[in-house]
Amino acid sequence: MLNFCPAVNRKEGGPRTCRTAVVPVFTLALLVVLATSACTSVRTDTSDEVAFTDDGRRSAGPGDRVVVATTFTILADMARRIGGDRVRVESVTTAGANVHLYEPGVNDLKRVEDADLIVSNGLGMDDWLLRFIDGTDARHVITSSEVDPLPVRSGKYTGRPNPHAWMSPVEGAKYIRAIARALADLDPDGAAAYTARAEDYVADLVDLASRARTAVVSVPEQRRVLTTCEGAFSYLTRDIGLDELYLWSVNSENQGLPRQVTSMIEEVRGRDIPAVFCESTVSGAAMEQVAAETGSRLAGMLYVDSLSTPSGPVPTYLDLLDHNLETITRELAS
Repeated sequence: MLNFCPAVNRKEGGPRTCRTAVVPVFTLALLVVLATSACTSVRTDTSDEVAFTDDGRRSAGPGDRVVVATTFTILADMARRIGGDRVRVESVTTAGANVHLYEPGVNDLKRVEDADLIVSNGLGMDDWLLRFIDGTDARHVITSSEVDPLPVRSGKYTGRPNPHAWMSPVEGAKYIRAIARALADLDPDGAAAYTARAEDYVADLVDLASRARTAVVSVPEQRRVLTTCEGAFSYLTRDIGLDELYLWSVNSENQGLPRQVTSMIEEVRGRDIPAVFCESTVSGAAMEQVAAETGSRLAGMLYVDSLSTPSGPVPTYLDLLDHNLETITRELAS
């Protein structure tokens, strides 16, 4: 078995601090719920509340933490690893959620209303966030801002940016540095610690990417094809030397259609691909049909848009990359 970089699990804790924020909503019912929540959570002891300087930077009190809200669990794990005990992090979506099709509700609004920093992916993936951060005074960092996006190659989203840049360790390093810069700007007292942890984190990714490229070399050249349900691996396959095939480009309501399955059967059969894969947040039924029709095998579950629960196989971002790369190279080589 390949031994990619082990992940580091960090536990969060400490009190949650509060700041007033205006959260626009689209129905009177949501407005009433949020207003009620705000009124019932007023604190009379403000000794450990976050203070801010005139330029919007945080002036931390003893035991205070930066409150970070992220759109999905992978970004939350990044923020926890970088922030350490200076941050408290919550993800709007939970483990196993399909981020593309997510519809935020009242409880999600509550998760971000007190945030000092909101972290999103961008590239059209989590635009639903924009519905309720407009008008808040929280900082907002888009982690893909330094990524040169690859275009979606087929389907209704052809030509739009592929949002799954974090699936490559090379691009994931850009996410990590973007979060570290945002935290350092917000909390200058912690800047040195954020930068140091981020660079340690990036070093783990560089090592993992190197091991992955070495592992791919051991796969016979004609088998170096990654076949998945969603086209979420374009950045990864580019960076480690694999071709990419997929049933649909981006998770949406139009997935697993008969024409997609028929086309994939022809590709897999024609290229004699030994193993195909599907992702944890979607149904594998369509790929099961491809495997049955071609004699290929549905070789294992990959993780893309979400981490697992803490007791599951991929509780951290590094675990996710490690699991995927080990599974892909093992199954293509066997």
